[in-house]
Amino acid sequence: MTSEVVIDVQQKEISIALLEDGKLMEYQNEPQTASFAVGNIYMAKVKKLMPGLNACFVDVGYERDAFLHYLDMGAQFNSYEKYLKQVQSDRKKLYPFSKATRLPDIGKDGSIQSALSVGQEVLVQIVKEPISTKGPRLTGEISFAGRYIVLIPFGDKVSVSTKIKSGEERARLKQLIHSIKPKNCGIIVRTVAEGKRVAELDSELKILTKRWEDTIIKVQKTQKRPQLVFEETGRTIALLRDLFNPSFESIHVNNEETYREVKDYITLIAPEKANIVKLYSGKVPIFDNFNVTKQIKSGFGKIVNYRHGAYLIIEHTEALHVVDVNSGNRMRNENGQEANALEVNLGAADELARQLRLRDMGGIIVVDFIDMNLAEDRQLLYERMCKNMQQDRARHNILPLSKFGLMQITRQRVRPAIDVNVEESCPTCFGTGKIKSSILFTDQLERKIDKLVNKIGVRKFYLHVHPYVAAFINQGFMSLKRKWQMKYGLGVHIIPSQKMAFLQYEFYDSKKQFIDMQEEIETT
Repeated sequence: MTSEVVIDVQQKEISIALLEDGKLMEYQNEPQTASFAVGNIYMAKVKKLMPGLNACFVDVGYERDAFLHYLDMGAQFNSYEKYLKQVQSDRKKLYPFSKATRLPDIGKDGSIQSALSVGQEVLVQIVKEPISTKGPRLTGEISFAGRYIVLIPFGDKVSVSTKIKSGEERARLKQLIHSIKPKNCGIIVRTVAEGKRVAELDSELKILTKRWEDTIIKVQKTQKRPQLVFEETGRTIALLRDLFNPSFESIHVNNEETYREVKDYITLIAPEKANIVKLYSGKVPIFDNFNVTKQIKSGFGKIVNYRHGAYLIIEHTEALHVVDVNSGNRMRNENGQEANALEVNLGAADELARQLRLRDMGGIIVVDFIDMNLAEDRQLLYERMCKNMQQDRARHNILPLSKFGLMQITRQRVRPAIDVNVEESCPTCFGTGKIKSSILFTDQLERKIDKLVNKIGVRKFYLHVHPYVAAFINQGFMSLKRKWQMKYGLGVHIIPSQKMAFLQYEFYDSKKQFIDMQEEIETT
């Protein structure tokens, strides 16, 4: 299996697609201004205590206060509190972390009102992004994740991933980490550290230690609360950190700044693979070029077709996700209804495992498979689902089919599920139901070009239109495009884009920055 990553950086948002053998497996999209990412650390204030829940609400600057449970405060909460007071008592000289005192762990049966008070400052980290009406979920146990190891300030243990099965390798890694770990820190060794040399682990440990030091310096220097004191690496780097493996063939980026960031990161963690990072400079949108746009439009939505006419219906509710499996108009299996149901269900299991990763669906997922009478067929379906989910990085649990033919799945949810609206709204009537004659569309485009060139003064630009419209504009020897270039200059470029609706258009300047030429009500 070969994997490649395609990164589409736009002015307002960044999108990342992971392809496995050309098939879209994971998709992330977020605004460029997005905040409250998992891993961000804040110096915040306790807003309200909730003794009944044994929890409190903390102001981290979000519209809804974040939630911190007593059991999520971390065993070394008192050690953090004492050290932060020492740090903030002197704004000029930083109190060394190596001299910090580790206090006894807080009790697991304690109460929130005995540990915290309203207005108290706490150092917290986001473990779950705001979802629906809920604010962020917090923890007081701070950690800094790298590719090979995770650094936990005030921790006292060295743990090795249970996925590393070799007892000899586990002992080797523990011994190496004990020899290099700084004082007052705990370490978790990740699965990808298997077989790595001490120099590689030590190099990453120094980077993570530096992040912790920078965080403390920011706490010391700033007095504003709440205050972001550590920002997790961008979504692009975070995704690569967790996903990167030797099977990656290429990483394509259409933005020079992001390209340099990704190249620097890959050079740091795998110098021999630095040449797989490539800057995309083609005229066609990057997602169109790698067939991502089409897969997004076919992979999202309420109904997902997957094999020989069979399809899934996926519904999202506040409490859970519901999936219904339908055989549709597929041809019946010559071996009978039971064989037909098994074939449809196995195909549904393959597509569902992909959909869970693609949409990042979390919480409770209930799947209504087609009824099967044979116990061995139901077991085969359960084993197929478990095997498919082995590629999923999110923690999950799968139960066998119930007597009603339902399969229940729980999957770790740390951010809202990806919801891409694949329905295209009419770009010409804006929902009124009335549009001008489509034959006048090219006249409308020419008026926009005339305004752009002669009034605004933009000589070179790219006009993105639907591929059918682009074909019409480019057709013939004396095409519309040629006429426009003769009239307005050779800076007129027509780009077919699968993202566009039929009579939709977008203008971009020579630096690929969006130019807003739309009007709510187009005038003739």
